[in-house]
Amino acid sequence: MPTQGFDFAKLTLMDALDLAVLVEAEAKERYEEFAYQMEQHRTPEAARFFRYMVENETKHGEQLAQRRQELFGSTKAVVNGTMLFDVEAPDYDAARAFMTPRAAMAAALESEKKAYAFFSSAIPAIKDPQVRALFAELRDEELEHQDLVHAELAKLPEEALVSDEDFVDPPNSPD
Repeated sequence: MPTQGFDFAKLTLMDALDLAVLVEAEAKERYEEFAYQMEQHRTPEAARFFRYMVENETKHGEQLAQRRQELFGSTKAVVNGTMLFDVEAPDYDAARAFMTPRAAMAAALESEKKAYAFFSSAIPAIKDPQVRALFAELRDEELEHQDLVHAELAKLPEEALVSDEDFVDPPNSPD
């Protein structure tokens, strides 16, 4: 379950903006973790793509935070990071040693689809028209993000037919 403690019917615009900022921050942090892992595994192309996603999540989070600041100033947030998990962040299991750029982009694409599904599924429960409009906007932005990843995928050459299993060490013999 990506969220806990939310009654979407009672979500205020401030809470919705705070939630959106946290969703972007969580995704940014996960992409930073993945970029670091890929650097450690000496897969710089996958790391470079994850850094690109860090930039995108950072920019979107800053835009949402600015909007929140303009509307609500320094009013203390009610929503916090413990109330959500993996709304848009890629699954921890998505990162692999020796990950190809195509696999990195596939993981990001799944995350954007997951975020789209989250916002889409929440909209019917939302009563406040401003919150509903914000969630519809966020849902639509996730489609734009999917298009962005698709565009990056289209730039890649065809990949050799390899699998994660090609990089797994065989078991040691008992002799």
